[in-house]
Formats: sequence, C-alpha cells, structure tokens
Amino acid sequence: GMDIEATGRENVALRGLYRGLSRADTARMVEEVAGFAGLGEFLDVPVRAYSAGMTVRLAFAMATAMRPRILLMDEWFLAGDADFMARAQARLVSLVGAADILVIATHDERIVRQWCNRAIRLEGGRITADGTAEEVLGPDPGAPAPEATPSEPAIPPAP
Repeated sequence: GMDIEATGRENVALRGLYRGLSRADTARMVEEVAGFAGLGEFLDVPVRAYSAGMTVRLAFAMATAMRPRILLMDEWFLAGDADFMARAQARLVSLVGAADILVIATHDERIVRQWCNRAIRLEGGRITADGTAEEVLGPDPGAPAPEATPSEPAIPPAP
C-alpha cells in the first residue's frame, strides 16, 4: 500500500528501502517510476490529493519497477488513457517475459492461452483441472477449425 500523507516520491523511496535497495538504487527506482508514471510535479504532492487515475499510475509504476524471477499477478491490469495503457501493456509483456515463473489468477481465458504453459482450474477452493491451457479450458473458440482430411473411399478400388 501507499501512505496517503506522503508524496508520491516519498512512497516510491520507501518501497525501495523496504525492498532492501541501496540509496543509489532507490534513487534510480524513483526516477524510473517518475518517468513511467508521468505525474510530473504531482510526484511531490501528497498522495491524498491524487485522482484515482493518478494513484493507479503511481501504484502500477511502483509495482512493476523491479524485475522479479517469480511474478505473482492477480488479473492482468490495464487502465488509464490510451498512451498509458499502451506503455503499461508493453511493460507487462517485458516483465512477464523476463520472469522465470509467472503465477496469475485470472478469469480471462485469452490471458491464460497467451501466457501460460500450464493451467489450474479452481472451483470452491479445490483443484478441478490441471494441465495445458487447452486441456483445462478446451479448444480455443477463436482458433481456426482444423482442416478436413480426405476420407477413405466408400468402396475400395477394384484389383
């Protein structure tokens, strides 16, 4: 979470320190988050004065500023104006691509099919299916139908 009484810049610096970064690495993270979030002078304003969109931009930039080997995600997040959404999508693709392991909780089958080589379905807190995305979700409804193979002739040819 964020301290709403602290500025955006202070919140980013605290996040870096909580993660055990050096002061120099924390300063680099602050600048990187500032550039990505695009809040300009508002980065030095207390978070309580931010609009919901500004808070989301800062939170997203902070959450994606580090490159974890194991990435845990609850849904695939994209919100904001078109420019921010495009940058956020590119950043998520980079983050997921760099992670050794991605664990994502989602209801979006497209995300599972695109990013996961294994899927687990939970119903009522119990595993009901475990396998590839196609095994768990069934065939992709958007995929082209398999080509028909010529069938054997109904009457065998004469010798």
